[in-house]
Formats: sequence, structure tokens, C-alpha cells
Amino acid sequence: MKKMTVFLTGAAGGMGMQSLQRMVKDTHLYHTLILVRDSEKNRKILADMMDRPGLEIVWGDLNDYEKVSYCVQRSDIVLHVAAFVSPAADYHPDKAMQVNVGSTKNLLRAIREQGREDEYRFVYIGTVAETGDRMPPIHWGRVGDPIKPSMFDYYAVSKVAAERLVIESGLKYWVSLRQTGIIGPAMAKIRDSIQFHNCLDNVLEYVSDRDSGQAMRNLSAFTADGSLPEEFWGHIYNIGGGESCRIDTRSLYEKMYGEMGFTDLDPVIEPKWNATRNFHGQYYLDSDKLENYLHFRSDSMQYFYDAYLNEVKSVKGMAKVMCRLPGGQKLMGSIIKKTFRPAMLGQHGTMRWIKENVEDHIDAYWGSKKAWEALPEKLSDLPRFTDWDTVVPIDHGYDESKPESELTLEDMRGAAKFRGGACLSETMEKGDWRTKLKFKCAFGHAFEASPRLVLEGGHWCPDCERKSWNYGQRAKVDPFFAQVWNPLHEPDELREYPKVVSELDVKE
Repeated sequence: MKKMTVFLTGAAGGMGMQSLQRMVKDTHLYHTLILVRDSEKNRKILADMMDRPGLEIVWGDLNDYEKVSYCVQRSDIVLHVAAFVSPAADYHPDKAMQVNVGSTKNLLRAIREQGREDEYRFVYIGTVAETGDRMPPIHWGRVGDPIKPSMFDYYAVSKVAAERLVIESGLKYWVSLRQTGIIGPAMAKIRDSIQFHNCLDNVLEYVSDRDSGQAMRNLSAFTADGSLPEEFWGHIYNIGGGESCRIDTRSLYEKMYGEMGFTDLDPVIEPKWNATRNFHGQYYLDSDKLENYLHFRSDSMQYFYDAYLNEVKSVKGMAKVMCRLPGGQKLMGSIIKKTFRPAMLGQHGTMRWIKENVEDHIDAYWGSKKAWEALPEKLSDLPRFTDWDTVVPIDHGYDESKPESELTLEDMRGAAKFRGGACLSETMEKGDWRTKLKFKCAFGHAFEASPRLVLEGGHWCPDCERKSWNYGQRAKVDPFFAQVWNPLHEPDELREYPKVVSELDVKE
């Protein structure tokens, strides 16, 4: 019997390389094909893979349709891991849209043109950033919660648009896996303004790069040997490392700097540096679902702490000695603070926004200049959230206890009303989650969407999504969305943030 061929994108990246290293060991189960941008850097990364049996390397770009079509033709499943991610996407939003949406459109086009909609399998890697800011008390989330990319997060915006294409593709076998923050050596090396966008009371249920790679390997192997159930396909899942990978940012810093000898964070962290909102993250109520299918978890947060300590090993010993001396923690803290200045004052630096009074960013990340000024100078004076175990449930606007096969037009009408709009369709086949229905949003935009996209995906009006971040106004007319906006904002926060690029700008 002919072996399955797995087409992996993004093989030269962090998650992609971890996946590839595991997948090339499975030559008895399937062949692996990768499409990699031809560069000196990528050829160096893949030097040890050039002659691996069962591996075909195609040099090219995901925005080159002919190369993509060639790879689809030679494969049975694509693991679409490649993406133009943050923080690079923050500086080049147009490129993020072109790469992330353009590559997805090319893959789907190739599958359709080859007439393989009912056989080819598409694994899309989404992101936790699609649901954006979920600060306490709404820090527990699940698939189906409102799509809400944070303001100015064009990586998230591009991934939302691409995920919509996949869910509505008409393919029989698709799945969207929303990746969380990835811990490992790469995260330990980040030195960018984005680290100050992360709020001190923010949470993430991280996953390691190794476990992410294992998930892709297991998905490939279980598909090849027939052990992955049919029911797995056609759904959206959260990728998370589970309980051992859940942590809030403040506790993360305490562990990191504690390893260097700091007994408190006052000498090294100032509350005014970090945003207090508008950064993605949540603890997952449903990440065990994917684990139960793919059995990929093995790492905990300790894996990241070890990577961090390895990154700072040249100064760790000196820091520990200095922190034991009188005044040593203050001196060591001042040294560390100086290394933060370029990131804080850079193009997307939090302190540049304050210094230059960039009002739209100040409003997005703190609420107002007055709210920023009210923050204490010392971290020990900043109130700390502690009620991490309490779940504030998000209502999805329909009876989730019913089997999927019992979904009716009345359910969809009720869900649309709960979203401030209306379902305009007159008929719907009972239990049909795939066929698009007609809707109207609270602002009068007419659009089509499947029950899967709306109910399980949390998506809604594409016109509103592509035009702007108009969350304050939306929350006033959309009770579904208000659940993830009102707890974190004042009623008069109605600023609209126009978007500079959308999926409509992607060149064919």
C-alpha cells in the first residue's frame, strides 16, 4: 500500500523544526515533504536533513502558487505551521497579512483545483491571540468564545482571517489548532518591546516547542496508521500544556529573577513599564480535548526556567553573589533595567508611547494617560490578583447540552440575536454545521457563515472584523461580545481603532 505523504510548512521555524525532527523518524509510516524559503540561513538550518530518507525538500515560497500546488499534488495532508509571527508582524502588518492569509489561500486553491476536497487533510495552526485580551476575572476560556484580537495585533488579525477561510473551505477534513505561547529557548531569547505589552496579571497556559512538535508528529502518525478517529476532523481545538504550564506573568518573573537571587521584584520591575490590558492570554477550560486525541504533553514550566537559566548562565553566578550583598539587589536591578531601555523606547515600546503621548496606544494598553499615571512606582504596591481558580463562564448563546445532530434553525436564530444581529435564512437542515446561513450583524452588515464558524469558532461579522477595532460600540449592541469586553473596560470606552490592512489587501 502506498505510504501517506505529509506536507509540513514552516519546517525551518521553531515549532516546525521540532515537528520535522520527530517526523523524519517515522519513515515506516509516511513520507515527509517540506517547502522552505531558499536562503543561506534556512539551508544551514536544514543541512543535516538534506539526505534523510523519506524526506523531500522543496525550496520555494508559500506565496508562489506553483510551488504550493506541486507540494499539495505530492501529499495527502498539510500541517500548515508556517506563519509570519509577532513581534515581527507588529512592524510589518502588510507582510503578516500577505504571508498568513496568502499562503492559506494558495493551499486551499491547490486542493480545490486538484479536486481533492473530500480526501485531502488540512491542519491549520491558529493562535490564542485570536481571542485576545482575557485578563482577570475572565481569564478562563474555551473554543467558541468571542473572537477578539487585541488592538494593533495584526498577527492575530491575519490568523483570524485565515482561520475563517479554512473553516469555510468546504473541505471534509480540516482542523484548526489554536496555538498558545510556546516556551523554550526561543522565548528565553526574546528582547523586544512586546515583552512589556504582556500585563503583570496576565495569564497563559503555555506549551513547549517540544510538545508542539510531538503533537504534529502524533497527528501525522495517527492519521497514517488509522488510529485518529474520524470525529477529530472538522473542529477547532486549543493547544495548551495543561495545568503544569499555567502561570501568571508576575509569578513567572518572580521565578525567573528568583533564580538569579532576587528576593522581590521591586529592584528590577516597575509597574509603569508594562501594559495593564490589550495582550492575549488565557487558561484553557478545554485544552485536554486535544491531548486526549494526540497525547503530546510531557513538559512543564520548568522547561522554560531551565532554558532561561541557560540563556543567562554567564551572569547568573555573579548575580546570585551580588544579590546577597547589602544593596546588591538594587545595584543588580539597575544593571538589568538598563538592558530594558531599548525595548521600552523602541518603535512599539510602552515608554515611547507615554513619552510621545501616543494617545491611541495609551488608551488601548492602559485605558487612559490618567490610568497609567495612577499606577504605583513600586511593584510591591501594585494590588495582586489571586483568585485564579474561579471561572467566569462565557455563554455561547445556544443550548450546548444538545447533540450536534439536534442543532436547528431556531438555535441559530437565538444565537444570532444574542450576538446583536439576526439569522436571515428561512431554512436549515437539522444538524448541519457546515452549510452557510445568511446573517445580519447589529451594524447592518449582511454576511454568510456556517454554524461551525459562528458557534464553535466564535467568529461573527467579517465586515466589522476587517474594518476596525470597534469593541466599545460593539459591546453595547452585542451581548455575546460584551461578556469579554465589559468586565475589563469602562462604559465610556468607545474609541474606534481603524485597521491599516485586511485580508482584502492580499495579492493573488
